[in-house]
Amino acid sequence: MVPFPAQGHLNQLLQLSCLISSYGLPVYYVGLATHNDQARIRANALNPSNIAKIHFHDLPNPELIAFETIWDASMLLRDPIASFIRDISSKVRRVIVVHDPMMSYNVQDVSSLPNAESYNCISVFSCYILMCLLLKISVQHEEELLTKLSSLEGVTTDEARDLSDFQYPYMDIRSGDIHNTSKLIESKYIDLMEQAEISLNKKQWAIGPILPTKFDYISSICLDWLNKQPPRSVIYVSFGTTTSFSDRQIKELAMGLEQSKQRFIWVLRDADRGHIFKREDRKFELPEGFEERVEGVGLVVREWAPQPEILAHSSTGGFMSHCGWNSCLESITMGVPIAAWPIHTDQPINGFLVTEILKIGLLVRDWGKREEVVSESTIENVVRKLMASEEGDLIRKRAEELGEAIRQSTEKGGASQIELDSFIAHITR
Repeated sequence: MVPFPAQGHLNQLLQLSCLISSYGLPVYYVGLATHNDQARIRANALNPSNIAKIHFHDLPNPELIAFETIWDASMLLRDPIASFIRDISSKVRRVIVVHDPMMSYNVQDVSSLPNAESYNCISVFSCYILMCLLLKISVQHEEELLTKLSSLEGVTTDEARDLSDFQYPYMDIRSGDIHNTSKLIESKYIDLMEQAEISLNKKQWAIGPILPTKFDYISSICLDWLNKQPPRSVIYVSFGTTTSFSDRQIKELAMGLEQSKQRFIWVLRDADRGHIFKREDRKFELPEGFEERVEGVGLVVREWAPQPEILAHSSTGGFMSHCGWNSCLESITMGVPIAAWPIHTDQPINGFLVTEILKIGLLVRDWGKREEVVSESTIENVVRKLMASEEGDLIRKRAEELGEAIRQSTEKGGASQIELDSFIAHITR
């Protein structure tokens, strides 16, 4: 496993590591010691005994020890990764390298080894749309609907775009794609990718959700608090590890949540920087007396929260999210509707999938207004509509039905389990 060193990617490939390890295959998780530690410490929803079976291989720190960004870190790993894979390949019948698309450059040496293969681990709808735009291919499905997907200008930074462009020449070495999704969600887009030859005739497997769907109870502030709330009454508010809001936006969000009169858990954290263990936590200014006024109704959490367990809790009835793919898939799997507030990269497309195609969410803010502060009244209205209206109840019913179907697909004989068995059979052939 060669994850891109950002939290959503680290966590996704650690979940996949545990899944593949359950078939009795040895799994090596390859990254800088800092990022391997981060993956273990923030291992959402995974059983420690399963993580203990994974072999964490710490790469030697590159010369740029005090790297400022994950981009810096990711671009310096080709040689140590190649050395490790060569060493492993000399001792086994076959080496399978699963990697993020953004790590394609770093794993390119796989192609020089006769007994090694590589596979991307990606989501589908956003990949399809972004690749169509990149390759200037006509989007073949629901064109009228997709016109609602306003200009994607500004979805990513120049730095991120440059890194993505840099990876593209090395993507063709892969043997196939593993999609962290279910055919119940995105089958038509898997088919469209194959038809458009975006997949370059690579074999495709939709094996998601790769996160566990049943959890051992863990004690945490969030879950203990949720135990005291009525069923489906709480909206969970969290914007992932790459989002930083302005002080003004945080105050508007606080007031909107308070004015909605709905129960909430709000994870109030700043974006990760290059090194999560050396960060200084930003001091957030909430409206004066806010936490005292919402006591018993709302809970503000400033530390790492067990997101999948929160979403799976019977008291959780909604999720205000940035719409990173992991968060979307966790929410869909647990049958929780989404108040979509996309911030960058694939998030506007994921938000569109959730609200316009699957119809299991509401949009907080249109992408075209991304430069504007979202007002407290807008936040109040969306929260009330999702949590306390007939329309919200219908959306929640659709989300719960889809979640139930997704969970069943991971059981024996289900669509996702069949796909995973097929992938394991292929790589162990």
